[in-house]
Amino acid sequence: MHQNPFADRQLALLTRFPLPAAPLPPAVEVRNSYHDPAVQTLVRAFADKFYAPDQPRVGVFGINPGRFGGGRTGVAFTDPVALQGNCGLAHGLPRQRRELSSEFVYLFIDALGGPAEFYQHFFLGAVYPLEITRSGVNYNYYDSPALTQALWPDMKHALTEQARALNLRRDVAVSLGRRNGEFLRRLNDELGLFERVEVLDHPRFLMQYRRKSLAESVARYVEVLGSLI
Repeated sequence: MHQNPFADRQLALLTRFPLPAAPLPPAVEVRNSYHDPAVQTLVRAFADKFYAPDQPRVGVFGINPGRFGGGRTGVAFTDPVALQGNCGLAHGLPRQRRELSSEFVYLFIDALGGPAEFYQHFFLGAVYPLEITRSGVNYNYYDSPALTQALWPDMKHALTEQARALNLRRDVAVSLGRRNGEFLRRLNDELGLFERVEVLDHPRFLMQYRRKSLAESVARYVEVLGSLI
């Protein structure tokens, strides 16, 4: 019998997470990759390795999974290369393409002591936990006001359930992304889940537009996240 309550609660949350009930803008699609048994296996293996013991952690929230990273592995900000190379979990997923966000995330995770140390203190998740695409390309929940409105009830549900089911610390949460942080703070104002929200520049933004200053960007992450341990 499986003995990791955290993994059980996480998979229950994600596999049962509803697809949007409201109509979506044209060409926008939402997919729950956690219905795939192979993804469920990876999520459970990751939780067994990194999210035990079952203790309070700081929630670190991205926007929504990308199709080459969390949408493929089921683990936020962790593409197939990072899942095996950084986290030591073997799998049969294709590894031809890196996700920029995942590359940056594992730079600062390594700077904070590596995955085993980092995940004892932090849970990586998303404000909206399902993949969103528009015409087959990654799309953010805030890229269209109509989409944000359609997903708002589910985003409130996602944050509430992550905080409750995953035993997140309530004194602080962290947003990866400035725009994401605006919405996370609005959601938190409605829900009252966290005492404060820290906001950092999004990993993809830093990789695309601040690559020459990666050392400084990693140092900023280490400063902010390190202060929360």
